[in-house]
Amino acid sequence: MQAVNRSSSFKRAFITIGSLAALAGSLAAPGAMAQNAAQGQIVIPDNVKIFGNDNPNVRRATAVVNGDVITGTDVDQRLALIIAANQGKISEEEMKRLRLQVLRNLIDETLQIQEAKASDIEVAQAEVDQSYARVAAQNFNQNTSAMDAYLKRIGSSPESLKRQIRGEMSWQRLLQRNISPFINVSDDEVNEMLARLKAAKGTDEYRLGEIYLSATPDARQQVYENASQIVQQLQQGGSFVAYARQYSQASTAAVGGDLGWIRLAQLPAELATVAREMQPGQLVGPIEVPGGFDILYLIDKRQVLTTDPRDAILSLKQISISFAKGTTEAQAGQKAEAFANAIKAAKGCGDVDNVAAGIGAQVVANDQVKARDLPGPIQNAMLQLSPGETMPPFGSVEDGVRILMLCGRDDPQQADQGPSFEQLQAQLEDDRINKRAQMYLRDLRRDAIIEYD
Repeated sequence: MQAVNRSSSFKRAFITIGSLAALAGSLAAPGAMAQNAAQGQIVIPDNVKIFGNDNPNVRRATAVVNGDVITGTDVDQRLALIIAANQGKISEEEMKRLRLQVLRNLIDETLQIQEAKASDIEVAQAEVDQSYARVAAQNFNQNTSAMDAYLKRIGSSPESLKRQIRGEMSWQRLLQRNISPFINVSDDEVNEMLARLKAAKGTDEYRLGEIYLSATPDARQQVYENASQIVQQLQQGGSFVAYARQYSQASTAAVGGDLGWIRLAQLPAELATVAREMQPGQLVGPIEVPGGFDILYLIDKRQVLTTDPRDAILSLKQISISFAKGTTEAQAGQKAEAFANAIKAAKGCGDVDNVAAGIGAQVVANDQVKARDLPGPIQNAMLQLSPGETMPPFGSVEDGVRILMLCGRDDPQQADQGPSFEQLQAQLEDDRINKRAQMYLRDLRRDAIIEYD
């Protein structure tokens, strides 16, 4: 379940930030029979009586992990990043659960940093600062001061984000040294995969996002309920990427759950059956799979090694008008109709700027828009237009009305030839590295000494 277009074999071997291992413990559910395990038998009677008021679900978010302290402030600052990513749309109940999850994430992060140090792997502060600056460049036009201020404004801190960066870099280097050298993918395996890919030409290929939560049989119901709550939050507008980073236990957590372009044959049967019926933009889950539950999000769909019209590069002009405060729906409808008639009368893209100026509309041009990146309904309609034609107006009283005019279109010249030998080999190596990484982290959790305050 890996993407084939990776720049390095460790792109998705970063820290799995969203661990739910604490929910996948070895205790049986009330009423269940004793379970045989390598560690022995745990027997829990039906009529459980709890002595005292020590409810672990309301434990204060402070822990000492092999001597390293995680404070309530650490949890609050990391939690603030998630709240900001979801525009604060998190219920009180979800917030409590999320706080416990963030603590688990920080415990994993601490274990990874500790293991790297024990293996004499150091990440220099200058490297962390450089990575932090790249994040600032992507979001604040190379202004780290602006990002510092933003993090403080939302209740987080530069130090919290830098610690997360250090954890990811430490874990990556640990995997590069302790796991990667022992992973081998033969030429025959790669050639066999390439042959299967070519044989699949013209079949559907899917770009999927995933959130995977592991569960033992004993914790199945609890993990299912957690997964259902995540689905509910996503349906209410939560960020799939943010939830994948914080909750998913799959190796794709570090890249927001993005599996990249895959074929159904690469998926477990349970997921392939569901994905086959999904449409772009659809969210489905929880889906029970061996070892846990999956939440799937279909980002896009295409055909293997086949030219796709949606890969065309479009030259567009967007013409827009806004409405004065207090404008009614009826008034907006009349103005939108007059606006549409005026733009429809324009003689193509060369004339539309003058027409727009005459009616007080604004024009924005972009000649590098990939049809695939447009919203579904607009995407399909735009591909039916000829240069100089427009789409029907769209918008609202609050946001104003917009019209898109097609000015030109560059169609893809040839079909995507698929991954190279080297890319596919890296993909297979990634898959094996990520599986070993999950086992490595489970061992670290099992051997850790953790005290809760």
